[in-house]
Amino acid sequence: MTFTDLGIIDPILKALEAKGYTHPTPIQEQSIPTLLEGKDLLGCAQTGTGKTAAFAIPILQQIWEDRNNSNRPRKVRALIVTPTRELAIQIGDSFSDYGKYTGIRNTVIFGGVKQGNQVRALKNGVDILVATPGRLLDLINQGFISLSDVQYSVLDEADHMLDMGFIHDIRKIVALLPEKRQSLFFSATMPPDIVKLSKRILGDPAKVTVKPQQATAERVEQAVYFVAKKDKVNLLYHILEEKNYFTVLVFSRTKHGADKIVRKLSKINIKAAAIHGNKSQSARQRALNSFKDGDLHVLVATDIAARGIDVDDLELVINYDLPNVPETYVHRIGRTGRASASGIAISFCDVEERAYLKDIQKLIRQDIPIVEEHPYEDDAKTPAPAKPAKNNNNNRRRPNHRNGNKNQSRNRSNNKNRRRKNTSRQD
Repeated sequence: MTFTDLGIIDPILKALEAKGYTHPTPIQEQSIPTLLEGKDLLGCAQTGTGKTAAFAIPILQQIWEDRNNSNRPRKVRALIVTPTRELAIQIGDSFSDYGKYTGIRNTVIFGGVKQGNQVRALKNGVDILVATPGRLLDLINQGFISLSDVQYSVLDEADHMLDMGFIHDIRKIVALLPEKRQSLFFSATMPPDIVKLSKRILGDPAKVTVKPQQATAERVEQAVYFVAKKDKVNLLYHILEEKNYFTVLVFSRTKHGADKIVRKLSKINIKAAAIHGNKSQSARQRALNSFKDGDLHVLVATDIAARGIDVDDLELVINYDLPNVPETYVHRIGRTGRASASGIAISFCDVEERAYLKDIQKLIRQDIPIVEEHPYEDDAKTPAPAKPAKNNNNNRRRPNHRNGNKNQSRNRSNNKNRRRKNTSRQD
């Protein structure tokens, strides 16, 4: 099937051809006809499936057809709400690309920057507004935005909206929307709170579920390194210096951890930058642009900040910290191996993360190959039990401690001191 077979209008087909798009992805093939019929849609789909085009193309087409039949002034006809600045910018760019021959205007608003340019764009008139929740409500309260003419609303990455504490903002925004509208709701996962929220927003929606886990896992060459937590940074040095990758995206679980990785890389003259919620929008955008342009080879990100990162030919993703939500792993490795390209994803796994690895492998239905030999190999190949059972066999060593075996205690102390000396330079 091609985009022509989906009944797409010529101005959008021309833009798609310019982008090199000929065949729709599964979510596009299922969603576009449904949306062109005016139905609500509940989509369970992850980043990398092509869902932005799945909702952008039919929204553009319906606005274009309606504008050609009326002379109404430009007002916000479509609202797309998304959790992060990066993802908002990416969605705005997609609307610009697909709608370049339609004359339809879109703009993007988000917090962390002065509002002046955003307000001027709104005053000039826009048809499609892409927004993060906080800045949207702020400008609504200031009287710069009215949602009374919205005919198409999209809530994207709903599960991360929930994670980031936007649930109350979303409820306020939904309350301001006209009852008569087409609503689209996308989420990578469907926990109970998300299902409950979707029922408030949608009427009787069509449902589209696209699970790219298996396809993504097959395209991406994966590997896991068992490594002690203290040795992770040394293993990162080793991989970066040995393989000499041009574009590497490193995932850290925390903002502090991301900054720490960047500082340690800078000490060995590896230029890197971090993007996370504590960074200003301008700093995040500069880092991302440098990474996309090839001026920066290593980008360290938290999961929330990484939403919207779309880099052509990203060579390597490194999970410095394994995520405790298995679906997040799929999102991460989906940054590489996009479309028909291949990619590489490497994960560092310490003893405390073995349970996360097990959950990930269960989700993707395959075992991730283990790199058996490397300079910082962790001998603890299997997780230790959380609490040893209280029986005679497991307590055999305890009498030695109670009887005060001084030689054994002294040997253990000496061994610990040696290990500290050996690792002090690494830490």
